[in-house]
Amino acid sequence: MTDRSPLPQDVATATLVGRLFDPAVGGPVVVHVRGDRLVCVTATAATVSTLLESADPVATLRGATKGQSWSLSEVLANGAATGAARETKPVLLAPCDLQAVKACGVTFARSMIERVIEERAKGDLAKAAEIRDEIGQVIGGALTDVVAGSSKAAEVKRILQDKGYWSQYLEVGIGPDAEVFTKAPVLASVGHGSQVGILPSSEWNNPEPEVVLAVNSRGEIVGATLGNDVNLRDVEGRSALLLGKAKDNNASSAIGPFIRLFDEGFTLDDVRSAELTLTVEGTDGYRLEGHSSMSQISRDPAELVRQAANRSHQYPDGFVLFLGTLFAPVEDRDAPGKGFTHKTGDVVAIASPRLGRLENVVTHTDKAEPWTFGIAALMRNLAKRDLLKAL
Repeated sequence: MTDRSPLPQDVATATLVGRLFDPAVGGPVVVHVRGDRLVCVTATAATVSTLLESADPVATLRGATKGQSWSLSEVLANGAATGAARETKPVLLAPCDLQAVKACGVTFARSMIERVIEERAKGDLAKAAEIRDEIGQVIGGALTDVVAGSSKAAEVKRILQDKGYWSQYLEVGIGPDAEVFTKAPVLASVGHGSQVGILPSSEWNNPEPEVVLAVNSRGEIVGATLGNDVNLRDVEGRSALLLGKAKDNNASSAIGPFIRLFDEGFTLDDVRSAELTLTVEGTDGYRLEGHSSMSQISRDPAELVRQAANRSHQYPDGFVLFLGTLFAPVEDRDAPGKGFTHKTGDVVAIASPRLGRLENVVTHTDKAEPWTFGIAALMRNLAKRDLLKAL
């Protein structure tokens, strides 16, 4: 595979499932990556949610009835299509469908400090740099290997409180309860190659490269993929009560390219050790590189799933869960002290060797493709194709 390939480096042994818009049927089909082809398995599982609800998703996928197939390379080449062109070509969609789209925030100590900075800066980029320097002097290296709920985490919290840096972000960052929120409505996420959206009014925003878990209704983690939890730092920084406005907008949730199912060669331990890289390439020649290391997460992924789904909160169609990010860009893009923010046309690529590469182009939310295909549209489309029996 090339460095820009959306496929895992060990694709030959990976069990990959995704969704594709098929213009011939006017709706989505579930596909399995088999060699250089995308093979339709919708006759066996009408939705990805249905597949993941089976007793053994890997066996179900491998034994599924084979339908139409498409050239993987041709489908990937169609990814940049917009407008009417997307209605006439097969293109990848987000690999989740009926699952709720949830996200965990402040799961890395470094990102916790950045959220404290956002809150205190109230969207002021210049003030953020000053506060970042102050906090760095206060805590020094105290964030190394901090585990949420540990005695060391409590000591970091005490130091910050004593110095007047208490924040609600400290509670979810190092306290007993994780932050779990709804990132996007069901079916609203975009896939590999699609545009991602930022509000035109936002002046301080960034991508968030994350691992996304696929979880069924029984709370079983059955696979993983990549995600971009697009974040408006100035909006959330003004008030945590604006989290919905900062996180849930048109095309603000990107997931894909495929869900890699857990099998004999890929497990949750591979997620725990995953290394993610991020590149942002602007039309102005700007380039940003970053990374996120899952080994530095403050809460174990399985614990985050337990906090999201339990006897007090169920997901009958399953859910996908963004796990948070270590990445928090502080480098100046333009004027000194202004930090990083997106510009339209930025190409954002999130990659991990065993999960592939998710690539999207930044636009404004009001210019991105409108989200019009919801749950009712999906049900009507499946009924028209006589596929409701495969749910």
